[in-house]
Order: sequence, then C-alpha cells, then structure tokens
Amino acid sequence: MNRRQLLQSLAAAPLALGPAGRLLAAPNGGAKLLVVFLRGGYDAANLLVPVSSSFYYEARPNIAVPVPGNDEKSAIALDGDWGLHPALRASLYPLYEKRQLAFIPFAGTDDLTRSHFETQDSIELGQPLGGTRDFQSGFLNRLAAAVNPSQPMSFTDQLPLVFRGTAQVPNMALKSLAKPGIDARQVAIIQQMYAGTRLEGAVKEGFSVRDEVMQGMAGEMEMASRNAITTKGFELEARRIAKLMAERFDIGFVDVGGWDTHVGEGAGTGYLAGRLDELGRGLAAFADEMGSAWRDTVVVVVSEFGRTFRENGNKGTDHGHGTVYWVLGGSLRGGRVAGEQVKVERATLFQDRDYPVLNEYRAVIGGLVAKIFQLSPERMAAVFPGAGIRDLGLV
Repeated sequence: MNRRQLLQSLAAAPLALGPAGRLLAAPNGGAKLLVVFLRGGYDAANLLVPVSSSFYYEARPNIAVPVPGNDEKSAIALDGDWGLHPALRASLYPLYEKRQLAFIPFAGTDDLTRSHFETQDSIELGQPLGGTRDFQSGFLNRLAAAVNPSQPMSFTDQLPLVFRGTAQVPNMALKSLAKPGIDARQVAIIQQMYAGTRLEGAVKEGFSVRDEVMQGMAGEMEMASRNAITTKGFELEARRIAKLMAERFDIGFVDVGGWDTHVGEGAGTGYLAGRLDELGRGLAAFADEMGSAWRDTVVVVVSEFGRTFRENGNKGTDHGHGTVYWVLGGSLRGGRVAGEQVKVERATLFQDRDYPVLNEYRAVIGGLVAKIFQLSPERMAAVFPGAGIRDLGLV
C-alpha cells in the first residue's frame, strides 16, 4: 500500500483492524509520547507573553500582545510575570487551568547558527554539539530502542532525521494544503471598495508591498518548513493521530510549518494569532480524541529556536535563540511556568537580541522521557549521550 492509498483508507475506516475490530494494542499498553515540532522558529515571546516586562512593550511597539484586560486581544494572565496569547483562550487555556499544560521558557539548544536547517538537525539528532555527529541516529529512534518493545510512528511525509536509526519506524503522510489568506480575487474586491476614497492609494500600496515582500519570503518559509503540514487542517489531522496513538502507537512525531514570521506577524490578532489558534485547536482535539489514554500521554511542543526579542522593520521578527517549550498531558503537574527563569529585560538578553537558553533541550526532554517511560540512567545515556538529565517535576 502506498502513501496515497493509506491516506484514503484512513479517511474511510480505522487502520489495521484486528478480529475484535480494534487496533492492535501498543506493546507498552500505557505511556505515550508525541513530539510536535514547529518548523520555522515560532515567536515564543508572543506566545508566553512577559507581561511584567516594560522592555517587552518598548521593544515591540507594533506587535506586542497587550497586557491582560477585558478584551479578546489581550493576554491571559497566568501569574504576575507571564500571560498567554489570547488565541489559545478557548482551546488550551482550559487545559492549563486543569493543570494539564505547562510552559518552559528560555528553552532550546546551544546551537548558535540561527540557521533553520542546522538547528533543526541539532535538535532532531539530540547529540552533543562539536565533533562528529551521526546523521543516521535521531534521538526518538534511540528512545524507541531504549523503550523496547515500543511502537513508534512518524506522522510525516518522509521519515524525519529524529527517527533515523536502527529501530524500524514507519511514517505516514498527513500533509494538508492550505489556500492563501487573501487571494487575487479578494484583493481586487477590496481595492474596488476603496476606489475613489482617500485610502485608495494606501490600500494599493499596502497590497503591492505585501506581494513584493511575501514573494521574497515565500521560498524561505517553504524551505524552513521542510514539507511539514500547515496549521490549517491540523485539527482533523490531530484527531487522526490521536486515534492511532490511543490504540497502537506509543512514540509519535509530527511537524507543523509556517512559523517563520519575518513580516506582518501581528499581535493579539493577525498572522501568528491565526496559526496559534489553529495549532491550539488541534492540540485540544488530540487530547479529547485520546479518551482515557490521555491520562498516560505526554505531548511536547518544540521549535528550533525563538525569534529576536525586538521587532524588525517589517513588523515581524527574525531568527533568534531561546524559545518556549509546551508540555501537555492528562496526568501532568502543570498549570505553571516551569524551569529556570530570569527577569525579562535588556540586560538579560542573549547577545542583546534574543532570549537566552537556560533550560537545555536534551536535559529537559531527557528528564521528561526518563519519567514517562521509567528509563534507567544507563538507557537515558544512550538516548541523550553526554546530557545532564533534568527533572522539572512535570510528570
């Protein structure tokens, strides 16, 4: 069965039904892990908003998410220092209130290239920086071998680097194609609406600049996403993934593209808000579709890096360093912002431009998977060689 046939069968009926009409049970029958990779480097500072930082609002005069208030464009207060982007109010904030969601700021890799590809590779390999790296050994493949027996699955078009290795890992294409937010016909209608008004010139110029800039950025956005699915349609794909993981698979991976926001990022609303809304609804749908298996499931959301703390001249953000990881789960000790933190101000920025990395990703993810799958230090050393495993008490 090829990829297209497999997708068609998924749309029509459950996969690999046994005699009792159920998917084959996962070998471990319990703990499950899904890693969601946001390819493109999402803007963590507009997801987990440092609402107590005056410097944040000085550095982002056009794209800062407003302080918590009574309107739908304002951040949702989590504690005295942090707020959540309002796009997640209906989807993920209820999970935060139930302590099934936590955030880890100042997270990431020590890779300083600020290259999508270099940093994505560093994270997926999970190997020490410097020296020779084995590009046929991703950390989720090593985890699958350490958990043995396990039933891993990559919900991607091609087998990603993170799942390369000695363990046999299938992959399943779940790519969704999205239409542009405003197409040529809609542009013509909008321009006609403003024809003859004092705003006619500004509207035409605005669309002209948008087309010019987006044409230049489209290639980078597509390459940065590495053929990952988009957030549009992610809710349906997330439910499909959940059905498979609830019954059969215990280690999963999916990547979601579209996070390279150099231009027109927006604040409480806009481009980034739309992507966060779609992602949030998808993750909430995944939790719902997992049913009783949700209590044994942990989802980790990562990205290769964050964005520059200051906005750029195009009302967007450029490639940065530290980011924010998300952790979700039915039995999580969440409802908090976890890990090492510093006050958000100019003096604490890395190289006067980015969030620093205080919670190294191998240590953080290693601490999570060690608890999730009850792995010994010896086995964890094989998954993340040379890493100092760190338990943040989330599981």
